[in-house]
Amino acid sequence: MMTESHLLLHGTCVSVGGAGVLILGAPGAGKSGLALRLIDEPGYGISGLLLRGELVADDQVVVTRVADRLMATAPASLRGKLEIRGLGIVSLATLPSVALALVVKLQDHLAIERLPDGRSFDILGLALPLVEIDASMASSPARIRAALNWLKLPPAARETVALRHG
Repeated sequence: MMTESHLLLHGTCVSVGGAGVLILGAPGAGKSGLALRLIDEPGYGISGLLLRGELVADDQVVVTRVADRLMATAPASLRGKLEIRGLGIVSLATLPSVALALVVKLQDHLAIERLPDGRSFDILGLALPLVEIDASMASSPARIRAALNWLKLPPAARETVALRHG
């Protein structure tokens, strides 16, 4: 039996349709702003099912490995708080924790490969799917929801869709 391992990361975590999305990027890259858009703008991604966002943690995320899952939560001092640039720190309802399903790395759109091979991000010995997103693009929340939908497809279905569009 494995004991729990913990890690504190500078980032933001949102539950989107029940799936944990860990948003990483340099200070000022737009992590909190993207989280606010995911919370404020429910959307469909590519599934046709409405996905809503709920804040788990902003600015710092505690990631805990429990067996073969990575759970995210906020440090107690930051729980229920979101920074909205130009407004300040606001309080809002949050989920206490969520199982991580996706890591989003914020990048300038010119640095993002158009058709990347599957990428992953290792945390505490477990690999999570990784996508790169430009937080300044209007489509960023939709791209995250689409990535979550895509990851739920069986691998053969992903290959079929890629071949049809490739």
